[in-house]
Amino acid sequence: MSLTRFYKILTIWIMVMVMGIADSFGGDPFYTQFSNVPMYYNPAFTGVYTGARIRYTSRSQGPASSPNFNGYLISADIGDRNLPGSGGFGIMFSNDNDGVGFIKNTNLGISFSSRVQFNKFIIGQVGAKASWLQKRVSWDDFASSQQLSEKYGHLYDSGFVVPQTNVLNVPDFGIGGLIQFTNATGCIYGTVGIAADHLFEPDESLLETSKAPLTRKYTGHADMIFSVKCPTGFNAREDDVLKINPGIIFQNQGNRNAIMTGVNLTNYGIYFGVWYKGLFGPVNINAIALSGGYRYVIKDDISIKCTYSYDMQVSGPDHAKRGIHEISIALEFNSLHLFKNSGNQSYRQLSKKNKYNSQLAYSDF
Repeated sequence: MSLTRFYKILTIWIMVMVMGIADSFGGDPFYTQFSNVPMYYNPAFTGVYTGARIRYTSRSQGPASSPNFNGYLISADIGDRNLPGSGGFGIMFSNDNDGVGFIKNTNLGISFSSRVQFNKFIIGQVGAKASWLQKRVSWDDFASSQQLSEKYGHLYDSGFVVPQTNVLNVPDFGIGGLIQFTNATGCIYGTVGIAADHLFEPDESLLETSKAPLTRKYTGHADMIFSVKCPTGFNAREDDVLKINPGIIFQNQGNRNAIMTGVNLTNYGIYFGVWYKGLFGPVNINAIALSGGYRYVIKDDISIKCTYSYDMQVSGPDHAKRGIHEISIALEFNSLHLFKNSGNQSYRQLSKKNKYNSQLAYSDF
C-alpha cells in the first residue's frame, strides 16, 4: 500500500469515527424549489393533487470546484378520489454525497396518504414513507497514480485495517400531515403542514465499534396563493391570471436549523421567485435564492414545467461561496386515475358541483 493511500484511508477512517461521536454541519439536502419536491419534505403531499405527476430535480454546488456536492431526486405520485379515503401513492429515488464528497447516499422509498374532507372549504391529509437508505464509501477513490512517488512507487503494506464494510443498508421511515383550505370565493387557498423524517434515527456508522445515528428531522411549512382574478370554474388555472404565492418552510435536525421564506409569482405560465435561506448551527450561512421557469400546456390535461434556481450566499464561510444551481422538470397528467367510480360520487364529480372545492384538488403553483 502506498504511503499516500495509507494517509488517505486513515483520514477517511477518522472522519467516519467522528461521525459517530459528533454532529457536523451536514444533514439532508435543503432543496430550494419546495413545490417541485413536496414529498421529500412531507409525505402527506403524496397524491394531494388529482392525477399523476413525475418530477426530477438536480442540485449542484460549485460545479467548477472540488469536491462537488451534488444531488438529485426523482419522484412520482398519483392521486385518485374514486377510492374512498385515498390520498394517493408515490415513489421517490434520490442520490447525493456528503463528507468531503467521498460518501454517496442513495435512498429509495414509497409513500402513501389518506385524505379526509372536513367541509367544502377544508381538507386534511396524512402520509407515511418507508425507504431503504444506502451509504457507500469507495476506498479505491482515495489514491490515484498521479499521487504516487515517481522515485519510490509503492511502499510495503501497512497494518492499517480498512473498516468492516464500505456499504451500509438501513431502513428509514417518515410521517407527516397537512391541511389545505380555500375561501368562499376561491381567490385564496393555502396549505399548512408538519412532518418528521428519520423517525427511528437509523445508525449510519460504517464501524461496528461506534454508532452514528441519523438525527431525526422535523419540518414545518405554510404557504398561501392569492389569485388576482378569482377562479371561474372546475380546474380553473387560467394562464392569464396573476398568482402570488408567499410561503415559509422551517427545518430542525439535531443542532442545525434551516429556514426559507419568500414569494413566487406566476402569470401566462411564467414563474419567478425570490427567497431568503438561512442555515444555523455550528456554522451560519445566509443566502438569497432566485428562481424562474415556464409551464407549457401540451394539451388540456397534460403539461410540463421547467424551473431553474440559483442560491447566492451573502454571509458565511468563504469555502461555501460557490453558489448552488438547481434544475427541475415536472410532467403533470391531471386526468389520469387508477380506479373507476364504484357507484358513490367521486371527488371529481363533487368538485364539478362545487367550483371552489376544486381548488383544493388542483391548486398547483
